[in-house]
Amino acid sequence: MTDEQRRLLETTRRHFFGQAGFGIGAAALTSLLNPTLFADTAMAPKKPHFPAKCKNVIYLFMAGGPSQLDLFDYKAALTKFDGQPCPEDLIKGERFAFIKGVPKLLGSPHPFARYGQSGAQLSSLLPHLAKIADDVAIVKSLHTTQFNHAPAQIFMNTGHQIAGRPSMGAWVTYGIGSENTDLPGFVVMLSGESQPDGGRSCWGSGFLPSDYQGVEFRRAGDPVLFLSNPDGVTAETRRRSLDALRFLNTAHQADVGDPEIASRIGAYEMSFKMQTSVPELADISKEPANIHEMYGTTPGKASFANNCLLARRLVERGVRFVQLFHRGWDTHGASNNEDIVNKLARLCRDTDRASAALVADLKQRGLLDSTMVIWGGEFGRTPMNEGRSGSKFLGRDHHARAFTMWLAGGGIKPGVTIGKTDDVGYNITEDPVSVHDLHATALHLMGLEHTRLTYRFQGRDFRLTDVEGEVVQKLLA
Repeated sequence: MTDEQRRLLETTRRHFFGQAGFGIGAAALTSLLNPTLFADTAMAPKKPHFPAKCKNVIYLFMAGGPSQLDLFDYKAALTKFDGQPCPEDLIKGERFAFIKGVPKLLGSPHPFARYGQSGAQLSSLLPHLAKIADDVAIVKSLHTTQFNHAPAQIFMNTGHQIAGRPSMGAWVTYGIGSENTDLPGFVVMLSGESQPDGGRSCWGSGFLPSDYQGVEFRRAGDPVLFLSNPDGVTAETRRRSLDALRFLNTAHQADVGDPEIASRIGAYEMSFKMQTSVPELADISKEPANIHEMYGTTPGKASFANNCLLARRLVERGVRFVQLFHRGWDTHGASNNEDIVNKLARLCRDTDRASAALVADLKQRGLLDSTMVIWGGEFGRTPMNEGRSGSKFLGRDHHARAFTMWLAGGGIKPGVTIGKTDDVGYNITEDPVSVHDLHATALHLMGLEHTRLTYRFQGRDFRLTDVEGEVVQKLLA
């Protein structure tokens, strides 16, 4: 059904129920007071455009811009010419976020080696990823149009640099719904320094109905605010209150036809269901000891590792899209707390073990074939040392021309490295992959043709990939 047909149907129903008299009204009231007769269908599973290889997505978003040159894209030339001025013709006319003048080339302080039968070249900072090197696809040729954090994060998550568009998770749940009626179809969890620079726009629903926005699970206390009933309020009392609210909201919707009222009704019902489903989900203490050892989790302590384990538990229960944000990857080198020697190593200790464990755990449970894991940030880092204000600590500025992400499962071809950059990692030389290409590929694996997944807003059809995007065939298994 198209959006226009859906709106016409709603208009016709409003007219019918508004004019049909008390008999129909009484029947409607009976159904409203029995919630099992009035099921919310916004998140019900929907048929994809074509058979899908992937059912669920776990997106590990490393907010701040991980340094690809210190993690994935080793450059012997940078080591050879470390400390030498960058060739001026390479950066002529370039705009940097913070670099001034002619910067010096910077070799990685971290050693690299090859791992697995695929021979993936990885930094010593990623010992756990090295163990699953043959299960992941590494893409070294991502590029973006944005080089500042907030617009780049919004662009990477919504396909547009200005806030207000639906996020990738919102588009996916709009397109194919969810397979769990007791949990949101799109769940977000945060760890690291704070929330991303792009804020909640990174997981918002934009102009789509708010049913499809990401639901944030908190780091401590109740995973979702106000999930617990106040003292003295029983589940039966809460149910009767929601039935009354649903009756009033439905009557209001019949009068004004605002689709957000339907979203509000659905949100109340989902909250009621989550009072039972979320506490059981969030209690990771019942996981066996070997799983806690595998992930590095500590029950009751907020961490990226705990969020990774929760992500696995969510997709086991049929949640369609889970996104973890870990902020802190901005390594300019202004101090030893934001450099590529100390801070980058600490960030990898916080995330590498759990990221690799998530892939390995999904695989051992038979879930990796149907679950796509995506790891990466909004852009990369420069091949030159930033040297802000003469700092002696090593750091790199933002770099939009070339950066690296890795993917696993859900129809992604394992054990491959796609794309190349030049000798110093400044420009892409082979198989460039844009943000829109990444989105198109993920949607394709979920059975969605990116040019057909549209929503009409303000007189035109919008989509996640805007007017661009090609499926990256080399990534497909």
